[in-house]
Amino acid sequence: MSTKTLETRLHALANNSVFEWTAVSVIIASALLLGAKTFEISPTTTQILNWLDWGITVFFVLEISVRFFACSDKKRFFADPWNLFDTIIVAVSLMPVSASDQALVARLIRVFRVLRMVSIIPELRILLNSLIKALPQLGYVILLMFIIFYIYAAIGTTMFEAINPTLWGDIAVSLLTLFRVMTFEDWTDVMYETMEVYPLSWAYYLSFIFFTAFAFLNMVIGIVVNVLDQEQSRAYAKEHADDPSIASLQAEIVALREAVLSQRRD
Repeated sequence: MSTKTLETRLHALANNSVFEWTAVSVIIASALLLGAKTFEISPTTTQILNWLDWGITVFFVLEISVRFFACSDKKRFFADPWNLFDTIIVAVSLMPVSASDQALVARLIRVFRVLRMVSIIPELRILLNSLIKALPQLGYVILLMFIIFYIYAAIGTTMFEAINPTLWGDIAVSLLTLFRVMTFEDWTDVMYETMEVYPLSWAYYLSFIFFTAFAFLNMVIGIVVNVLDQEQSRAYAKEHADDPSIASLQAEIVALREAVLSQRRD
């Protein structure tokens, strides 16, 4: 069998839906196996679970090997961050758990094997990529939210420290109290306590909730949804790159964008 023929067959195997879902099933089994080891079990069961763990590790080695040899350009295989991540997880999973000095590290690494499901399922990759690409825009929203938090914490410490030092003793504790208010965790108890001294303090809490829980959190959701929509459109266009209708639609979008930019310049 020639190298080209072997590469073609491995490529077909790597893109086979049965092979992909088998890998997903093994990842789920790995997660369940890890959870089973947290219970008190007999030495015989522990030994069986260790054998299953090594069997899963061997499968992961074979699976990553199939994907590597199925790649036409071996040098560019590790240029994909997901391939690099999978390879590192599989390589470190080969560490023996029995060694006392490496047992903890090896167990922790096996926890991260569950993340391989993200690299295998395209929809999960789109979700994670969208979240990462939204971080720069989210950073400004979080910064503005922190400013609002800090202002309200300073006001709360100044006004309510004498009422309840446990909740308003300093600005750090006040920030935690405000986070509790934002998440609606018994926030009315905090409000009614201060209203006994300051009857109008309800305006302090309601305005804070409006800025944080309603305005800023909805802005965060809007940014993430917008980036997710862009990622899904990009993934669809990449899958249908040979479709002439998609190419013409992309050209129209680019032309429309350039027209809008030129109008703004004028």
